[in-house]
Amino acid sequence: MGMGTMRLCGQPGNFGPYKDWASALRLLRQARDLGVNFFDTAHAYGPGWNESLLGEAFAGEFAGESARPIFATKGGVEKTAPDKVFPDGRPEQLRLRCEESLKRLKVEKIDLYQLHRPDPAVPFEESVGALHDLQKEGKIHHVGLSNVSLSQLENATKLGSIASVQNRYNLDEQEDDPVLNYCTQHGIAYLPWGPLAAKPFAKDAPLSSSPRLATLAETHKATASQIALAWLLHRAPNIVLIPGTTDPEHLVENMKAATLKLTANELAQLSAAANI
Repeated sequence: MGMGTMRLCGQPGNFGPYKDWASALRLLRQARDLGVNFFDTAHAYGPGWNESLLGEAFAGEFAGESARPIFATKGGVEKTAPDKVFPDGRPEQLRLRCEESLKRLKVEKIDLYQLHRPDPAVPFEESVGALHDLQKEGKIHHVGLSNVSLSQLENATKLGSIASVQNRYNLDEQEDDPVLNYCTQHGIAYLPWGPLAAKPFAKDAPLSSSPRLATLAETHKATASQIALAWLLHRAPNIVLIPGTTDPEHLVENMKAATLKLTANELAQLSAAANI
């Protein structure tokens, strides 16, 4: 159970620093104390501000690199205004953003560096190859991908080891099943973004309206969101959840989802209801 930190940016559009920097630091440390050891961010979140927040939250708190939480970040998407977001997968740009991320996160090596989005103006192999070059230089540990198709993932694995895929996937949106199944079969971690079917920048998560979801939530004395997160954890053993929040109580609620045990019958009914 990890944590996505995108919401801890300025609004609108996750642009600029978070309005209450001190409370964001407390929230990240609370997550760590609750057992979260995997935090997902990106250059585009802020841009840069979100990485700086993570770096400050945990700088100097641990005796060595192996003791601190795992940081996953992404490069390959630029944001020049709240509503101006575009891919830039040029190798020189990826290298620049990686160097900046190292400084902001205050680490010697980035645990997981993901291509945020394929850039149609740059050969996919060049973007992925740039990350492998950075890996060989010891600047990143693992190479990951985000927002990729199955064919792009298959091509990327021919270029070198791929540790993770971060695509949109949730109880309501299961179109990425082929990619998830491929990842499961090949030992690749799968990080579903939008795990509660939230629309970009929306406050509330519009989950499936299936009555079965509400019934299960009542049966387990849980919320609909917790059931949806638990369903993802049961969906495949290689799924790493990264739900985001800005609220301490919601953080606790998200974490409790990991303790829910759904039966095979309940899982099948949920999946069937979502596909109606």
